Amino acid sequence: MPTYAVTGATGRLGRLVVGQLLDSGIPAAEIAAVVRSPEKAADLAARGVEIRQANYDDPSTLPGALAGVRRLLLISGDTPGQRVPQHTAVIDAAKLAGVERLVYTSILKADTTTNPLAPEHKATEEVLAASGLTHTVLRNGWYTENYTDQLPQYLGSGTILGATGGSKISAATRADYAAAAVAALTREEDGNAVYELGGTPFTFDELAEAVTEVTGTPVVHRDLSAAELASALENVGLDAGTAGFVAALDHSIAIGELVTDSDDLSRLIGRPSTPLRDAIRAAQA
Repeated sequence: MPTYAVTGATGRLGRLVVGQLLDSGIPAAEIAAVVRSPEKAADLAARGVEIRQANYDDPSTLPGALAGVRRLLLISGDTPGQRVPQHTAVIDAAKLAGVERLVYTSILKADTTTNPLAPEHKATEEVLAASGLTHTVLRNGWYTENYTDQLPQYLGSGTILGATGGSKISAATRADYAAAAVAALTREEDGNAVYELGGTPFTFDELAEAVTEVTGTPVVHRDLSAAELASALENVGLDAGTAGFVAALDHSIAIGELVTDSDDLSRLIGRPSTPLRDAIRAAQA
């Protein structure tokens, strides 16, 4: 019977967590990958991981998928407006299954930030606290991939647009956050825990400098107001709602909500977070 289970195991974060659990020496027979589409998990099955089918939107599928599991990583859903009922269904099923510790991927400063992504995470944390389950909350900061995935656009235009007002972002790579999740799942810890996670902070000016240095292509940062950024994004094809949402995220950065001086990430993973330039090199490759 598996000791560990990872929901959303075929997603970009979940797949890394399962891989790092295996690489850390956890036997494949002790790991369950909880997925909506088992055919997408063929590579994990080939490594001996048990594939269990379940759907956040169908609570009846969850108790069986979590049967016998001692430690569960609940990776947050990706459907806005549906996350709280989805997560609540998993938490209820975990309690029914007798899960000993549930680890949840939340967002940096979930209880205080005005970040538009935060309310569903804060509500999930409240459901988790009320459940009585022993739990660990991983408040992940921004992914470095939010920026390195845009490398072709940066190089094509020579410009990084933002509305961050020169404020810093404590971003880290998915692999860094996956390592933190593995640590939280496998370490012995008394009671509940909350970790504020983020990498070495950088500004958009520093991001532009790093892209220029690594790629050899000059890229500059152009700082706008939130309204100007939303307008610029609409001009390149985004609908008004999405453009406004992206601008609101940058406003959250501008007022210091996506930077942290916590060293929780490096303490959990036992090393510094991945340097920005290394992440850019990986994206370029």
